Amino acid sequence: METNQIFETIRMIEEDNLDIRTITMGISLLDCIDTDVDAACKKIYQKITRCAKDLVSVGDQIAREYGIPIINKRVSVTPIAAVASAAKATATDCVQYAQTLDQAAKAVGVDFIGGYSALVEKGFQGSDSALIKSIPQALAETDFVCSSVNIGSTKAGINMDAVKTMGTVIKKTAEQSDLGCAKLVVFANAVEDNPFMAGAFHGFGEADTVINVGISGPGVVKRALEKVKGESFDVVAETVKKTAFKITRMGQLVGKEASKRLEIPFGIVDLSLAPTPAVGDSVAQILEEMGLESVGTHGTTAALALLNDAVKKGGVMACNHVGGLSGAFIPVSEDAGMIKAAENGTLNLEKLEAMTAICSVGLDMIAIADKTPAETISAMIADEAAIGVINQKTTAVRIIPAKNKKVGDHVEFGGLLGSAPVMQTNEANSSDFIQRGGRIPAPLHSFKN
Repeated sequence: METNQIFETIRMIEEDNLDIRTITMGISLLDCIDTDVDAACKKIYQKITRCAKDLVSVGDQIAREYGIPIINKRVSVTPIAAVASAAKATATDCVQYAQTLDQAAKAVGVDFIGGYSALVEKGFQGSDSALIKSIPQALAETDFVCSSVNIGSTKAGINMDAVKTMGTVIKKTAEQSDLGCAKLVVFANAVEDNPFMAGAFHGFGEADTVINVGISGPGVVKRALEKVKGESFDVVAETVKKTAFKITRMGQLVGKEASKRLEIPFGIVDLSLAPTPAVGDSVAQILEEMGLESVGTHGTTAALALLNDAVKKGGVMACNHVGGLSGAFIPVSEDAGMIKAAENGTLNLEKLEAMTAICSVGLDMIAIADKTPAETISAMIADEAAIGVINQKTTAVRIIPAKNKKVGDHVEFGGLLGSAPVMQTNEANSSDFIQRGGRIPAPLHSFKN
């Protein structure tokens, strides 16, 4: 790097909240499969603790040497429903797998472990149903385990039986633990190399172990746009693209260095702009810097489309191996600008749903009243899945029914999870729609063979 680039990077770190959000080690558990639950759990613990024993220390070492904050070190594993199927695992057995993951995460010192997952976009098999049934208890009895369920894809359509089930699972999870729903995400078109939680799992097409990096830098992008105030959108797009290039270069540097030191293949850099509740680290404020009085007003979706596209264009120029979700995250509770807009009423669920046609993930970290029916939550999942399936993109729902809270109340989650106002859901009934079950067929454009 040239001297001026080094100083620029230092300034971005010190002033603009630039960081590496996560180094995530993906670990295959296929060689841990056993017909005996106890034997499988023993193998799982041994493999995770062997492969990831140096992950945290290496991450800290790189952060010190390069002066780059690395906020989280995480592990993702093969979807546990598949691993547990050989043992014909019950829901109780599945909780044992979750506890093993939690113990392994604590032993190696990572922040989260993802992969307590099931892929049921076309139907249930093996231990899928047992794992899904166990999610409320598993998340209540563990500290670091994250769970995900993929209920739809462009190739398969939407499994509405799974959608119906997940509405109930989310309600039960909220009843059993305050933060359980923050560690549970329901996907359509889930990707196999996502380093971000709660949806990370290690896909079947991945190498045995791999290092994936998730970058972050909303504050850097906002600061860059402050310098082109009043300029045309051509200038705005070019500015975001150049900034994303610099951020991604840093992510690639960290990923390759971690790969070399851990002697594990480098996988991908995820280009997602991940916000935090910290002032100046907000995706919403980037959109407002483009000229919106408040995120959620008319023009928000167009501004988000420009941002997402420009980030991807800059990122793919900077790194050969880009993957994961790679787009702007809009989690309400984790973004200071989103929180403010939701509180003042300019941002509602309907606008958020429109924005999810553009960005990564979807209805993310949204608090709703605990009296919200399970069928309403299922219908919200179905809507998000439809956006993903039709648009051939990843969408997801991470909804949190807040205990003893009503619309307008405030919920504190703490740390990177932030806080959020309880948002209004549509009170018209969706029960008959959800009770139909079955499968919404894949769209015609899915047939590409």
